[in-house]
Amino acid sequence: MNRKDIFRKCVIGLAGLIVFAIAGISFYQHRNFKEQVVVSDQIKVKKLGDYFTDLAGSINDCNLFFVEGSEPGATILVLAASHPEEPAGRLAGWILVENAHIQKGRMIVVLSANRSGTTVTRPSGAYPQFYTISTSWGGQKFRMGDRWSNPLDQWPDPEVYIHYPSKQNLAYIDIRNLNRAWPGRANGTLTEKTTFAFMNLIKQEKVDVVIDMHEAELQYPVINTIVTHEKGQDLATMASMTLTDFEGFSIGTEFSPKNLHGLSHREIGDNSDAISLLLEAPEPFLDATRGITGEKQLLEGRDAFVVKAGKHGLLYAPIDDKGWPIATRVGRHTSTVLQIFQSWNEFHPEKMIECNGVPKYSELLAKGVGAFLKDPKIADKGKVVNE
Repeated sequence: MNRKDIFRKCVIGLAGLIVFAIAGISFYQHRNFKEQVVVSDQIKVKKLGDYFTDLAGSINDCNLFFVEGSEPGATILVLAASHPEEPAGRLAGWILVENAHIQKGRMIVVLSANRSGTTVTRPSGAYPQFYTISTSWGGQKFRMGDRWSNPLDQWPDPEVYIHYPSKQNLAYIDIRNLNRAWPGRANGTLTEKTTFAFMNLIKQEKVDVVIDMHEAELQYPVINTIVTHEKGQDLATMASMTLTDFEGFSIGTEFSPKNLHGLSHREIGDNSDAISLLLEAPEPFLDATRGITGEKQLLEGRDAFVVKAGKHGLLYAPIDDKGWPIATRVGRHTSTVLQIFQSWNEFHPEKMIECNGVPKYSELLAKGVGAFLKDPKIADKGKVVNE
């Protein structure tokens, strides 16, 4: 081998090492980035590991934000980031934690239901690692995530995922999908242990309603809807009708299939006393026909390719050149959560939940998401929680 060949190989090897180092630093920074939440005096922060010690100290030992009223009432659990690649639910949860004031009952909010999934983006998906919400004080940066738990935390995947306890065969990769791992098991995978811990929380805290916030691609038929277990059909239908009539947007109701297992809207209702609901808002960023999956597309919800797919009748939700901006998607979730509270109160006046301070759909459209995020730099240090 001559010197020129040796030199060329050394240069190529060095270039590879540089790329490897840059990528490694980027992955490390994303996985360890600290998002900050500003909590009120009304909030107590617990950990999911408090309800299952085997999960304590793990990547999925997420924060639980208890917003407790001065008077007793219903207990409602709101889950965000079951699928961390769906940011509207997570931002809606952030707004609930930083703005909600509960008078009666209590609300438990989870911002990172699958925290492992928030630490990675989809391989080969060209997702941005972060996105920033503009605010009057500069902007707040958030991690972008994936649909599944990080393979660094749970690996390998089986050839076929056999759901417990139904024994239903599911796609192999869904063994890392939090919304295919309910009700979980104590000796299962990290993802199954996570849902097992949530089931313990639901039972020990006597949760009345669980609301799981999601987004979906426009080519997915279950969209712009509330998916409900049969125990919650009256509640979901009343909320859907009221929102459609008075909030300025249309939202339907879907009933949870009895033979499709692993999903929150099925397994929570089957395995606890709680009513289980799941919310779906549109996210063009996830569509297979999309263009560039950048931060701009993620936040603006505009995509010429998705619009063209709609003109060919390939979508289950409408889209035009205005797209589905993040404020629209977040506002749908906050208004739906608040309306579920109101509808619950109509059915259960003896056990109410009363919540003020949370912006609705129209307010988010008018002011944007950033108007309702608190600046951690000026908050008391004791009121800032790392997420």
